[in-house]
Amino acid sequence: MNAANLLVELFVEELPPKALKKLGESFAATLAASLKASGLAHADAAVTPFASPRRLAVHVTGVASRAADRAVQQKLMPVSVALDASGQPTPALLKKLAAVGADASAVPHLKRQPDGKAEALFLDSVVPGATLTEGLQKALDEALAKLPIPKAMTYQLADGWSDVKFVRPAHRLVALHGTHVVHVEALGLKAGRETLGHRFEATTPVVAIDDADSYAHQLREQGAVIASFDGRRAEIVRQLESAAAVEGLKPIEDEALLDEVTALVERPNVLTCQFEKEFLDVPQECLILTMKANQKYFPLLDGHGKLTNKFLIVSNIRPADASAVTQGNERVVRPRLADAKFFFDQDRRKTLASRVPGLSKVVYHGKLGTQGDRMERVRAIGHAIVHQLGAHQPASVQSHDELQMLEHKVDQAAQLAKTDLLTDMVGEFPELQGIMGGYYARHEGLRDGVAIAIEDHYKPRFAGDALPRNHSGTVLALADKLETLVGLFGIGQLPTGDKDPFALRRHALGVIRLLVEKNLPLSLPELLSAALPAFGELIEDPRLALADFFQDRLAVSLREQGYSAQEVDAVLALQPERLGDVPKRLAAVRAFAGLPEAAALAAANKRIGNILKKAEGAVQARVDAALLQEPAEQQLAAALAEAQPQADRLFEQHEYAASLQALAALRAPVDAFFEDVMVNAEDAALRANRLGLLKTLHEAMNRVADLSRLAA
Repeated sequence: MNAANLLVELFVEELPPKALKKLGESFAATLAASLKASGLAHADAAVTPFASPRRLAVHVTGVASRAADRAVQQKLMPVSVALDASGQPTPALLKKLAAVGADASAVPHLKRQPDGKAEALFLDSVVPGATLTEGLQKALDEALAKLPIPKAMTYQLADGWSDVKFVRPAHRLVALHGTHVVHVEALGLKAGRETLGHRFEATTPVVAIDDADSYAHQLREQGAVIASFDGRRAEIVRQLESAAAVEGLKPIEDEALLDEVTALVERPNVLTCQFEKEFLDVPQECLILTMKANQKYFPLLDGHGKLTNKFLIVSNIRPADASAVTQGNERVVRPRLADAKFFFDQDRRKTLASRVPGLSKVVYHGKLGTQGDRMERVRAIGHAIVHQLGAHQPASVQSHDELQMLEHKVDQAAQLAKTDLLTDMVGEFPELQGIMGGYYARHEGLRDGVAIAIEDHYKPRFAGDALPRNHSGTVLALADKLETLVGLFGIGQLPTGDKDPFALRRHALGVIRLLVEKNLPLSLPELLSAALPAFGELIEDPRLALADFFQDRLAVSLREQGYSAQEVDAVLALQPERLGDVPKRLAAVRAFAGLPEAAALAAANKRIGNILKKAEGAVQARVDAALLQEPAEQQLAAALAEAQPQADRLFEQHEYAASLQALAALRAPVDAFFEDVMVNAEDAALRANRLGLLKTLHEAMNRVADLSRLAA
């Protein structure tokens, strides 16, 4: 059972770059897990994945040449069935023994053990440990079968007759246990120790790996390949930062682009290129997107985050004179930038308003009409939101004139927000919708508030994205997302499992973030109700389903922010209509939970809730002082009469933590009440009065959150 480190590599043709990282991680993790499960590797064995454009590999430490034998105990059958009256084995037992590879000689060694209410016979045996060849073959087969292949291809093997399906044609298989080759097979290949390095820069055409531990070193030195995905990525980051520093600039940050470029090169070489400054007249988002998406370049920004005419490329070769490489990339990017400039110039020849009629020719959804129809619904919902803001009189929008101005801006922005979908630039780069609308609006001289609203109305587009910058953008973003959610829920297009083709979960989280982080004085149920009339008879009423959907999304979001399940449940159990209050309520619950009185009050609150549920008929929150007979109930009523007004006043002022703190004084009288008072008294009037006292207490304690959810 000699132990040594193990190296397995599958050498293939160029793998899909966007999938390489996951392919490498899956190959290593699944193969190592199988070896550990079979006893060939320790549970704490170090696993190192490798993934380059043309290879998937894994290094596992301390792998045994043979797994240890395992003692197993196998249940055969009940004693009453296995042995006859004289204690001799029955034919059924002999047949079972034969099935498991034993015979009658094993009968005296069988163990009788309790099995439920009866006794059963058990066979003790030793299972020989798997050899490394057997275990690795199983692990390799499993690793290949479980690879998250985006799209498999079928190709012919070297024999000319057989074919195989895999992500890309495989050409070599390396399997080394220390210095020895492990004779396994995969995809029609037999394992050896030879692999290939860089297509152009390897010092030897074939790299013969000496042992499992020299793999990465030999590939780097002889094959000119950095085999580790993470190592190659770190080297690219180092070179990008170094090259940018020389220019006094900063490379754009894009983790997805960095991963993709890491998957495209084996020996990264970062070079600096530039383009003509005249292209900087085009919005920088357009230039950045075309350089990243089409060419996989890293644009360089100045200290203010403004695009410069210099960019970085990550080459896969290191020639002595790199001028041909840089000039070639500069020549390639120029037509891309020229296209962007052409689209920008052409688009500005038409106003956004002139494009509005064209929205009626673009289908939004078969059951919900065109983009023109959608635009009118967003306008209507935007009007309703402004009116709700006016009704609640937030500090930011108080005067009638300000309210009218906001309504006008929202209406104008809503009418124009989708028109950039008809522009050449957004047709080429759909990711720029909204952004280009803002640029074109400013070009036309529209007031900045409207242009910003158009630009921001998709925000937040993703988790962590910025929110709209002004009131009109916030209202328009809310209206746009509510239109999508109400409309699609109204025609039954709900997300299922992990499928969410219309990104409704993201839209719901966007609404939640707008209401919470902007602390808007708006009620979610009122918003849903305000959006409904815009659809007329097109949809069914989706408000109940949407309320549950928002509740689920909010709960998930809050738990991801670090709030405990108990805290979240306590606050959301009350289904607060104003989501802007939720963070304050959560903070109040957390502060309350830290009080020494919290546990007792939460338990009492839970007990009160159970008592009220079991009470016959509806319980009224009324207390007749004349019926308070026991000292404990008199003391509780007096303490509640003193604490409740203060708690209610603080609650109305949204001072939720202080409101709960005011109720902490009730712990002692509540404990005494349950110690000394019989709630379910035989006298009906007395019983009703005590239930009324508990109902009053229950309502007072559960205005901020359902405190019973904090009970252990």
